[in-house]
Amino acid sequence: QVQLVESGGGLVQAGGSLRLSCAASGRTFSRYTMGWFRQAPGKEREFVASNNWSAGITYYADSVKGRFTISRDNAKNTVYLQMDNVNSEDTALYYCAASPTAYGNLSLVQRYDYWGQGTQVTVSS
Repeated sequence: QVQLVESGGGLVQAGGSLRLSCAASGRTFSRYTMGWFRQAPGKEREFVASNNWSAGITYYADSVKGRFTISRDNAKNTVYLQMDNVNSEDTALYYCAASPTAYGNLSLVQRYDYWGQGTQVTVSS
């Protein structure tokens, strides 16, 4: 069982930066693929980024590539999402998720077994 708790959301101006954190419980954190997803009102949950430390694989959605960076500190059981040059389309509830798999299509919601409660990010213009 893995428990995930996100933090770091808030209000940010367009063009600004924000860093989200996700603290995970459990001793095998380093084995999991950690992902970030987001969901805007009236829209489906969508993939943002994922990282599997053991396999050295990182993926980003095209919409955030070059602006967002996923990283992790296995010693602290924490994964981060650095968000730079944000815009209004980045406004959403951001979720952290954990998957036991390292390969395949890790942009799919159903590949992840554990989810946090979400942290709200609002970008003002």
